[in-house]
Amino acid sequence: MDITPYIGPAFRLLRESIDLSQEELAFRAGLDRTYVSGIERGRRNPSLKSMQRLAAELSQSLDQVFILARELAEKMDDAPVQRRVKKRTSGG
Repeated sequence: MDITPYIGPAFRLLRESIDLSQEELAFRAGLDRTYVSGIERGRRNPSLKSMQRLAAELSQSLDQVFILARELAEKMDDAPVQRRVKKRTSGG
């Protein structure tokens, strides 16, 4: 199971659960706010060191972040898949 796309959302959930802004988390972790935003949105691929710094500022172990990411991935696997349906045009 690939949990990579769920690492950012896991950090976001943890941050929001303690009512901390991205700006404050970034400041505490010594990172740029736009970098933290990119991580949470899955646009940035954080280094292990950055993930450790974020987890520490959220009072979590990196293991706990990975566990939450896996739980999010499992929920998405269980969610029904919505498929796009192409509209058929009546041609002559």
